[in-house]
Amino acid sequence: QVRLVESGGGLVQAGESLKLSCQASGTIFEINSMAWYRQAPGKERELVANIIGEGGPIYTHSAKGRFTISRDNAKNAVYLQMNSLKPSDTAVYYCYADIRPTASVYSFTPYWGQGTQVTVSS
Repeated sequence: QVRLVESGGGLVQAGESLKLSCQASGTIFEINSMAWYRQAPGKERELVANIIGEGGPIYTHSAKGRFTISRDNAKNAVYLQMNSLKPSDTAVYYCYADIRPTASVYSFTPYWGQGTQVTVSS
């Protein structure tokens, strides 16, 4: 009953910017971690950035200084502002969230979005 839907991907040139959005919907009581992952062709899925609870953002080396993750808890949404994009950023970007559906469920369940393609041309 929970869905994550990404939007905002596309084709840009190197040096340009994109902003990805992810909206969680369905039966949601609490969201713990919200994150962005990416998977390039022939490579494993890798973490880009995440925010756990009310904590600050955490970035991997490839994203630090160029990407900004933010979340809107009132909207159950997470965003990824990507600046100074490089061809090496080309990948399918996935939204991830740990969600408690109701107050009577004490554990968090991981959910993934369907992915959005980001292509950066040189």
